[in-house]
Amino acid sequence: MITYDGLFIGGTWAEPSDPNLLDILSPHDESLVGRAAQARPADVDRAVAAARAAFDAGTWPNMPPAERIAVLRRLNALREARAEHIAAVITAENGSAGWFTRAGQPSLSRQAAAYLKAAEDLAWEETLAPTDPAATVRSLVRREPIGVVAAVIPWNSPFSAALAKIIPALLAGNTVVLKVSPENSLSMGLLADLLAECGLPAGTISVLPADRETSEHLVSHPGVDKIAFTGSTGAGRRIASIAGQQLKRVSLELGGKSAAIVLPDADLAKFTAGLAFSCLLNNGEACIAQTRILAPRSRYEEVVGAVKQVVETLKVGDPQDPDTFVGPMIRRDQQQRVRDYIETGIKEGARLVTGGPQVPAGLERGYYVTPTVFADVDNAMRIAQEEIFGPVLVVIAYEDEDDAVRIANDSEYGLSGGVWSADEEHALAVARRIRTGTVTINGAPVGFDGPFGGFKASGIGREYGFAGLNTYLEYKTVTL
Repeated sequence: MITYDGLFIGGTWAEPSDPNLLDILSPHDESLVGRAAQARPADVDRAVAAARAAFDAGTWPNMPPAERIAVLRRLNALREARAEHIAAVITAENGSAGWFTRAGQPSLSRQAAAYLKAAEDLAWEETLAPTDPAATVRSLVRREPIGVVAAVIPWNSPFSAALAKIIPALLAGNTVVLKVSPENSLSMGLLADLLAECGLPAGTISVLPADRETSEHLVSHPGVDKIAFTGSTGAGRRIASIAGQQLKRVSLELGGKSAAIVLPDADLAKFTAGLAFSCLLNNGEACIAQTRILAPRSRYEEVVGAVKQVVETLKVGDPQDPDTFVGPMIRRDQQQRVRDYIETGIKEGARLVTGGPQVPAGLERGYYVTPTVFADVDNAMRIAQEEIFGPVLVVIAYEDEDDAVRIANDSEYGLSGGVWSADEEHALAVARRIRTGTVTINGAPVGFDGPFGGFKASGIGREYGFAGLNTYLEYKTVTL
């Protein structure tokens, strides 16, 4: 069992204001995995004060970028050395299947590498040549840190979400208070241990597991200059309103209800081979999951049958088992929420192809949901419009290509999506018409050099690479 009885505040482990520890239970069998201290508003005040002092009077913001890059490179190396242990802890506390948490470790290295390259290539200060040759004024443009960043992340993929924010924020010269979900207290404790080793100056970063009320205290804090949030669209709207009232910089990576368009010429074998990874990764608890499958009317039953076959072959069970593809939901209330959506789909008149609201046989203990597929779904149904965040897929028929694009865009969200076709150029033409931040062609994985983020209710701003680094910078112009 893992225990973290302190809070990581300003780079050191400190005594929490509340001595009571939270029990972290396994989503698989509800056994005790560990205990951890939880932050309260008084702890947030201490963390923001440390970050404020480190930014206003410390060395980090004024350190040469090459030195900051070296520190973050050490952080990545430390994480790589403990990758197996980190993956195991996330699986234990989150219920994410072991294959997913292990496969995610090299992705974290690629994510970090893209940020580090962006920082190395960035012109931190440059003189612009005047457009008018006769001008006597030159403009010196500097890229400077914003200040104290409140980074707030969800529970579904903790290391990825955390590093997507703290690496660019720190590379830019900001100081950071990272607020993590209580469910991730153990893995984020491991992250804090790495941050303590990598060579950051005192006060530069804090890691606080805390509830929603304490999170609101952090994002509302007058000592915070920027909010970086990943989570639900509802919470994002609340954070955006706080940021607007206080004129804080804000970036939001929110929910999704992404569509996978199967064009008439698509190779169905290739589509089904990539289906689970595109649509059901991380137990369906993924904002980028392509949970709306759009199939041509001419091949509709063929696609429905292929999806059914794939979903029924996925092993559901103990996330520690190497053969398991779908593990449990994170909490009992999330399990019930997904089961309620399945009941809603039945009541709405969708055809239940496989699965259902019943708990998988033999998995009554823990927070399991039976992977479910609905057919004959109208895009106006709740199961097609609302983010379920579980292993539930809907298959929607379309008449022609224009109809497919219309249905894909008929959503308040715009985070991800996919197009499947034997003709990659044709698929690309369709992808250009989809109003979403990321589109994959034939199941290609998302890279980390290009921007990642959403249109519409899926967020504001971008992460990864240069665009993600730029989110944490202010521009200053000095005229000479």
